[in-house]
Amino acid sequence: MEIRSATIPADPPQNGTALTIGAYDGVHLGHRQVISEVRRLATERGLASAVVTFDRHPASVVRPESAPLLLTDTDQKLEQLATTGVDLTLIVPFDESRAGESAEDFVEEVLVRDLGARVVVVGEDFHFGHHRLGNVDLLRRMGASHGFEVLGIGLVGTGGSPARDHEQVSSTFIRRALARGDLERANSMLGRAYEIRGVADPIDVVTCGTGSWEVFVNSAILVPAHGYYACWLEDEGGFRIGTTVLIEPTVDGSGSGGATVTAHPIDAHSDLSEGPVRLSFVSFLGSLLPGEFSGGSSERLGDIASSAREALG
Repeated sequence: MEIRSATIPADPPQNGTALTIGAYDGVHLGHRQVISEVRRLATERGLASAVVTFDRHPASVVRPESAPLLLTDTDQKLEQLATTGVDLTLIVPFDESRAGESAEDFVEEVLVRDLGARVVVVGEDFHFGHHRLGNVDLLRRMGASHGFEVLGIGLVGTGGSPARDHEQVSSTFIRRALARGDLERANSMLGRAYEIRGVADPIDVVTCGTGSWEVFVNSAILVPAHGYYACWLEDEGGFRIGTTVLIEPTVDGSGSGGATVTAHPIDAHSDLSEGPVRLSFVSFLGSLLPGEFSGGSSERLGDIASSAREALG
């Protein structure tokens, strides 16, 4: 997959593009279905397939006080987009200037000039541009004069069929599921295990012995609900171990989104490097008991570790 920045001038693909636009936070099953349709149309018409996305969530600029926590950072998003088979991703910087840009200017600058759009595929409720005045109807009007076709498609359910409200696949629904500890639901909408990235720092936990790590996560990333999880933990060198992860509130409200993330190896390991790590959340193992803090008793942690070992296989 080619990655371009809208800040660096480049000629559009020779025959033009079939493309889609969006924040693409999480790159979930609904996103993948849209991209699959983009790729199908691109192949049929001899075009390049492209995704237009942003270097940050637009809400973090437009309404920062209520911007959602993210499911993926930029690196994760690009890695997941690469797995879809799309030819090109264009990253558009989103700042105050971009937020004030009209939908018409965005279409002419990004879709037409930068990418040579021939087909644009978006959700039927898609909105963009200053005050969200851009929509599918505006795209169709502009497409008639700029030579591109517009396809608006409905939301999908986890099975890929048209969704009813309670089974929609969306970044918002995934965030809600993670916030209430419904990891199974979140993972089913993502089509993979939810992953957060952070920096691991070795700690000595009295109830667990040595060999545990506190994982510090960017405060902009969504940390799942408090409780115990079965996770794979992987360092930069590709070394991976099974862990039980405890997410609990911090005493002073600091840490990763006001939570402390602690990973305990299921079996004794000493080869994990401190530094950047990935945590893949496979299974929710249980909530914190009333008054439970800093890992509970050794007996409870032993039971949790057994459940994690079973969940991770």
